Amino acid sequence: MPPGSPAAAAERARERIIDAAEECFRRFGVAKTTVEDIAAAAGLSRATVYRAVTGGRDELILAVVLRSLRRFLDVLAERLAAERSVPDAIVEGTLSAVAFVRAEPTIARLLVPEAAGHMQAAVAGAAEQVLALCADYVRPYFEAAQRERLVRAEIDVEGAVEFLFRLITSLIVMDRDRGEDATRAFLHTFAVPAIAAS
Repeated sequence: MPPGSPAAAAERARERIIDAAEECFRRFGVAKTTVEDIAAAAGLSRATVYRAVTGGRDELILAVVLRSLRRFLDVLAERLAAERSVPDAIVEGTLSAVAFVRAEPTIARLLVPEAAGHMQAAVAGAAEQVLALCADYVRPYFEAAQRERLVRAEIDVEGAVEFLFRLITSLIVMDRDRGEDATRAFLHTFAVPAIAAS
C-alpha cells in the first residue's frame, strides 16, 4: 500500500496503539489497563483507538500476545535449525518456550490469577490463531524431519504443536519447582516419544 494512503495511515495508527498497549500492560498489568490508559499512552483519543481496533481491549491483548509470540518464534526457528536431533529440538524448544513466557512480562501477566478472565476472553478464545501461527513457524522443520523418518509418520504438525502448546502451558501454570535438568529428563521421557520416531 502507498505510504500516504488512508490504509497505510490506519495501519500506522494501529501499530502505535499496539505499542502503547504493550507498554501499558508492562507498567500496570493486563487486568488494570484500560482503553483510556492505552489511548493516553498513544497520544490519541479513545474514539480513535476504538475506530482502529474494533475488538477493543481483547483484540489489543491478543495483538500484543501475537507480536511477542512472533518475536520468540523468530528466535526459536533459528534454534531449531541449529539443533542436532529431533529429541533435542523438542526438549530444548519446549524449555525455551517456558523460559520465554516466564520472562516476557506481557504474556506472563496473562497467566497470573488477576488476569485469568482476560486470558480466557482474549487468548484462549483465539487459540486456533495462536496454534496456527506456531504451526506455520515449525512446519518446515517438522516436515523435513518426517521425510527423514525422524518424526512419527502418523502425526501432523498441527497436532504436534497443540500437544507441545498444552505441555508448555501446564509446565508454566503448574510449576513443581523441578530444576532444569529434571525438566529436561521429564521431557525426554514423556514428550519425545509422543513425537519422535522410535
